[in-house]
Amino acid sequence: MSTGARGRPNWLAGALTAVWLIVIAVPILSMISWSLQSQQDLLDHGPLAPPSSITFENFAAVMDMGFGRYMRNTLIVTGAGIALTLLLAIPAAYAVVRSRSLLASASFRVFLLGLAIPAQAVIIPVYLIITRMGLNDTLAAVILPTVAFNLPLVVLILSGSLRDISGELYDAMTVDGAGALRMLVSLVLPLSRGSITTVSVFVGLGAWNSFIFPLIFLHSPEKKVLTLGLQSFRQEFGINLPGMMMGVLLSALPVFVLYLFARRWLVAGLAGVGGK
Repeated sequence: MSTGARGRPNWLAGALTAVWLIVIAVPILSMISWSLQSQQDLLDHGPLAPPSSITFENFAAVMDMGFGRYMRNTLIVTGAGIALTLLLAIPAAYAVVRSRSLLASASFRVFLLGLAIPAQAVIIPVYLIITRMGLNDTLAAVILPTVAFNLPLVVLILSGSLRDISGELYDAMTVDGAGALRMLVSLVLPLSRGSITTVSVFVGLGAWNSFIFPLIFLHSPEKKVLTLGLQSFRQEFGINLPGMMMGVLLSALPVFVLYLFARRWLVAGLAGVGGK
């Protein structure tokens, strides 16, 4: 139970916390329950009832439909999207913060302009560009737009984090003879771990859950990612809900594991304290 400033119980905060816990826990428990029962069991007992008998047939059905291949493709798209975004965004944010040139200032304004352009508004030009590049029906066709549309926000977040680094530290390294590259590697990256982890999780979640780019650019079954693969459980006259819930559960596990390892830096980045 939460307590107020004088040590008295805060019943309102406790009640709201309990309600929020129910709102979060019920869908998760339902997803686990559905994935461990048969379709007939679900129809007979209702969606909120616990399974009368546990079955792992849904796990076998998910694997038979190529879940491993979908997972591999999604990992490639997510990993490449995070790596390319950071590779481009960190030097760009560093240049925006440290450079006093008009080019750096104009480039930052271009990145800010990109925040106002949703992917859905330019999907046709992006499709034409990808097609003319010969990348249609490849994972690169999903990776490149993902990186492009994540760059503006990532540069904005990282540039704000880099501005929190004291100028005296830059001056001290300059006196020691450090160049721009050494300051980036030895000073900026260690002190920005929180923000880098935060934007990495943000980009990773966006790439992991991406649907519009895979839907437009991927056509071959061997190139599908998880968001497209889960549609395999939708049949002509119905949906295999337990099988789909098992697929959703398995696809959510890597995200949960990522949070367990990155939660410290994620919370620090969201709190605005960087990695310091």
